[in-house]
Amino acid sequence: MKELEDRIRRDGTVKPGNVLKVDAFLNHQCDVALFDRMGAEWAELFAGRQVDKILTIEASGIGIACCAARHFGNAPVVFAKKTRSINLDGEQYVTRIYSFTKQREFPVIVAKRFLSAGEHVLLIDDFLANGKAMHGLIEICDKAGAVIEGIGIAVEKGFQCGGKELREAGYDVESLAIVNSMDASAGTIEFA
Repeated sequence: MKELEDRIRRDGTVKPGNVLKVDAFLNHQCDVALFDRMGAEWAELFAGRQVDKILTIEASGIGIACCAARHFGNAPVVFAKKTRSINLDGEQYVTRIYSFTKQREFPVIVAKRFLSAGEHVLLIDDFLANGKAMHGLIEICDKAGAVIEGIGIAVEKGFQCGGKELREAGYDVESLAIVNSMDASAGTIEFA
C-alpha cells in the first residue's frame, strides 16, 4: 500500500537493532483515517472470504482491527489480552509468546466464549517480524477449532523470518508494507 509506505518514509524512524518506530501514526498516536483505508485494502485482498471475527492482540492491533472490521460487515473484534485481570473470567485459551519489542515472554489470553469452533477468523496486527505473536494467535485459533481465513499485517519486516514461515505453512499473509531493509545510521528504509 503506497500510502502506508510513504507515511513510513515521512514519519517513521529507524532505530538501531532493526527497530522501526511508527508511533506518530500507527502504534501510539493513531491516524484513524489511514487505519480505515488500510481496512479497505485488506477487504479487497481478502474479498470473498468469510470473516466472522477479527482477532488481534493488545494493544497496537486493536485500533487497526476495529477500523478494518467496518469493511468486513462489522465483524466483531476480539483482542487477546497480555495480562490476567479480575474481570477476565470463565474458561480461557492461553498461550505464551515472546515479544521482540518488549524483550520478554508474556501470556496471551482469549476468553473461550468469544472464539468458537467453526468460526472464520481474520488475524490482524500492526507488525510482523519473527512471527511469534501470530503463532500465538494461530495456536489459540487451533485450540478453539476456529478457521483462519488469512493474516493481515500493517508492516512486515521482510528481512526477518516471520512472514516467510507463515506463508510456507500455508497461511495467506497480506502485508500492506513490506520492509526489505533498514539502515539506522542513514535513516533509510527500502520496501519490497
